[in-house]
Amino acid sequence: MHRTKAVLWDLDGTLVDSAEFHWQAWRDVMAEAGSPVTHEQFVHSFGKRNDLILSGWLGEGSDPERMRRLGEEKESRFRSVVRAHGIEPLPGVREWVARLHAEGWRHAIATSAPRLNLETLVDAMQMRQYFAADVAAEDVTHGKPDPEVFLLAASRLGADPGRSIVVEDAPTGIEAGRRAGMRTIGVSLMHTLPAADVYVGTLPELPADTFNRLLPE
Repeated sequence: MHRTKAVLWDLDGTLVDSAEFHWQAWRDVMAEAGSPVTHEQFVHSFGKRNDLILSGWLGEGSDPERMRRLGEEKESRFRSVVRAHGIEPLPGVREWVARLHAEGWRHAIATSAPRLNLETLVDAMQMRQYFAADVAAEDVTHGKPDPEVFLLAASRLGADPGRSIVVEDAPTGIEAGRRAGMRTIGVSLMHTLPAADVYVGTLPELPADTFNRLLPE
């Protein structure tokens, strides 16, 4: 177990950019519900759990059952859009994942997204063969920046936290990785990630020896 080297990938914003599909789904569902939202409201909400998003948009005293239905309808619409249009992984993802896989690294996805979304996106990217494990929203009690999602993903791969590298696009994900005792790579054009061990705007900018340098034999 101790020699296993693991890469734990965030999903939205790291492996794929699905923001536009999330926006289309929210826009249509909320308009039909009579509570339209602006693109600016969506941008501020991105990455949060649906219950927090909806209580922010509809008000604290909103009917929990209505919020649950709206959230489920939004995710269903999102998956339909992904299946209809397909989705390509972000630049550099295919190359890095395939290369590390060939070098013996084990891959897992560790996301706050619902499991059905995870499955839909991985199938749409046609990369299922590379990921030996995954962790979705339903698998954990605490979301990022709590380290639970990454600790569970590493354990499902049979990897020690100290032999695992987290790849993330968000400050909360980098914090979760650090709290899990893992090395972290931040990849984002949206914001700088100074807390990460390595930070780049896009994956093609990563030096070829980055992973092996972070986890030497």
